[in-house]
Amino acid sequence: MSSSSTSQSSQSPPASPLLALPGAVAGEGPDEGVAAHYGDLFREQRALADGEGFVDLSHRGVVTVSGTDRLSWLHLLLTQHVAELPAGQATEALILSANGHIEQALSLVDDGATVWMHTEPGKQPELVEYLTSMRFFYEVEVADRTDAFAVVHLPAGSIADPPGTAAAVRETAYGRDLFLPRAALQDFAREHGPAIGVLAYEALRVEAHRPRLGLETDHRTIPHELGWIGTAVHLEKGCYRGQETVARVQNLGKPPRRLVFLHLDGSEVRIPVHGDAVRLAADGVEGRQVGFVTTSARHHELGPIALALVKRNIAADAPLIVGDDATAAAQEVVVAP
Repeated sequence: MSSSSTSQSSQSPPASPLLALPGAVAGEGPDEGVAAHYGDLFREQRALADGEGFVDLSHRGVVTVSGTDRLSWLHLLLTQHVAELPAGQATEALILSANGHIEQALSLVDDGATVWMHTEPGKQPELVEYLTSMRFFYEVEVADRTDAFAVVHLPAGSIADPPGTAAAVRETAYGRDLFLPRAALQDFAREHGPAIGVLAYEALRVEAHRPRLGLETDHRTIPHELGWIGTAVHLEKGCYRGQETVARVQNLGKPPRRLVFLHLDGSEVRIPVHGDAVRLAADGVEGRQVGFVTTSARHHELGPIALALVKRNIAADAPLIVGDDATAAAQEVVVAP
């Protein structure tokens, strides 16, 4: 018999108490509920790049899996090899549809007794529902912990020590994600400031070519298009939903689209937004669309930058234009053609 599953959270957590900090401007879209910035976007970016401060990611969903079978069971469901995941070792994983399309992107760590994972805001109920449906006879317990725990990010190079109140720490090359009790957020901010908004975090994510579920993905995205093979998909394991598509595309080497990094013309006042068309420059603004912008940002050193999904067969050196303003864009390869 499997143990019970609990769901303790509504779809969206309450707005962060750190929105009351001086200068805080609330985020929008998928980052609603936390601060976009605290009054000086480029200063916050520079601080984050230098390993200072922290980012409030308390809008993200937090889900835990405990029980003696947690790793062997998750190994059957996720794209990542987690059957023998060492305690404290961070990893990424996806959940795919039967056709291999990305449904969930998870950042997780096992603390020796419980797997802690965070996912996109509002995606945790769907994740809990799926995991619960797959329990069968395994000794696991799935819980939505979003109401009780919040994620905060300490950048790489930060000398701040995680507080003793942290339930788990997930350390990667980009920094540390802490799972903190929500009640400890304000004390954490007083001790580990300055607070840095999600716009700065997103700008550095774009610079690092890191995809994000719901921005770089749509209903038909497969892992090969975004460069998630290797980081979130282990090619030497099977037995997960969508694995057949992963293997077929890997063997044929022909995903339909590819992620690119764009250096945008800095003379434009407006930067493109998610969904803006990407076209071949030779075809003009009314010409052939070859992709769309997924995320754009203003970077403190690089200027306007973006990630975009384009057709696989577009040459890596093809000049592009973006949006109705026909902003010139130079490609930087993320996923090879």
